[in-house]
Amino acid sequence: MQGDRIGLGCEVTNPTVRLRAVHVVAAIAEEASGPSYSVPRLCRALSAAGVETSLHVLARGASPAWADLTIHQHAEWPPPFTRLGVSPAMRLALEEEARVPSTLLHNHGLWMMPNVYPGYAVEGTRAPLVTSPRGVLDAWARRRSRARKRLMWALVQRRTLDRTRCFHATSESEHESIREAGYRAPVAVVPNGIDLPPAFPARSAPPWRLLFCGRVHPKKGVDVLLRAWSSVAPRFRDWELCVVGPDEDGYGATMRDLAASLGAPRVSFRGKVYGEEKWRTFAEANLFVLPTRGENFGLAVAEALASGVPAVVTRTAPWGGLEQRRSGWWIEPGVEPLEACLETALATSPEDLAAMGRRGRQWMDAEFSWPKVAERMARTYDWILAGGAPPPWVRLD
Repeated sequence: MQGDRIGLGCEVTNPTVRLRAVHVVAAIAEEASGPSYSVPRLCRALSAAGVETSLHVLARGASPAWADLTIHQHAEWPPPFTRLGVSPAMRLALEEEARVPSTLLHNHGLWMMPNVYPGYAVEGTRAPLVTSPRGVLDAWARRRSRARKRLMWALVQRRTLDRTRCFHATSESEHESIREAGYRAPVAVVPNGIDLPPAFPARSAPPWRLLFCGRVHPKKGVDVLLRAWSSVAPRFRDWELCVVGPDEDGYGATMRDLAASLGAPRVSFRGKVYGEEKWRTFAEANLFVLPTRGENFGLAVAEALASGVPAVVTRTAPWGGLEQRRSGWWIEPGVEPLEACLETALATSPEDLAAMGRRGRQWMDAEFSWPKVAERMARTYDWILAGGAPPPWVRLD
């Protein structure tokens, strides 16, 4: 993965085919959670770029932030079927959408029925299917709940992927995961975008803050962070660790117990944050850390950089540009590499960290704006529908 990076680097034109892009994701109730933000935000950017765009989701609520979008919410079967998101109403609606001329279906995610229905919907129609795995094809994700996924793969999920005309990956490493899973369809490598937040006053006096912001989930490596922090914290008494994000399946309590058993000093846990409170949380940090076990993109990294905060990220996430842009550290996974990096990063002056953060914000502004992301995605759709030479970010290998 050496040198793996994500970004936009070329001019694109508006699509030449008038098309309807119908997006599908299981839910968008959690505004701060990965696809719950990036999928509707992509829809908004595509609409602004002139693409007729709609979004189909399960009726689990939607943030008021997306009130300007055309969102279809579908009823689902009650427990115990909610884990799979069974919704005959969604299936029928997507089948109707696929029969409309110049329609393209774009599925986001796997392992729930809303990610299966698009495969049924395009059968026997001219509507092409695009699939964004959203990180669930990487090696770590495939190992989770292996028995359930193997059964669902054999029964229904494989059909959707077999009918995918083009995959969408948010990084080169996710492109590699798609190929490792055995799929040879074209892959469009288009990163998530980021909105630059308002500028808040930076923290100007100790305690300096090391921030983790994301789902408190085994994949994110909070346990690794706590072990590394407990080792280095006694030598950096002007620093504190703040863990922010929603608890997943009680894992937050497990991490609090781990912090206590390690005797980790100056650690605080907060729940999920949204909107201005989230951006203020980033602005109050001096350094962001994500010791993840696997990431197709890592939206929180982009949010930290957009907020002017340098980042420490493991090489299991596609952020090699941190080193190239001198806006953070890109390290091997594990406790010992993180300890060694924190020894260096926490000893860096606040002024130098702030300068790294400013370079990161400039990077996000230059390469990850939503209008640029939407232009690239719209041209990908245009190529899928009209043919011709593929855009340069579409991988055929």
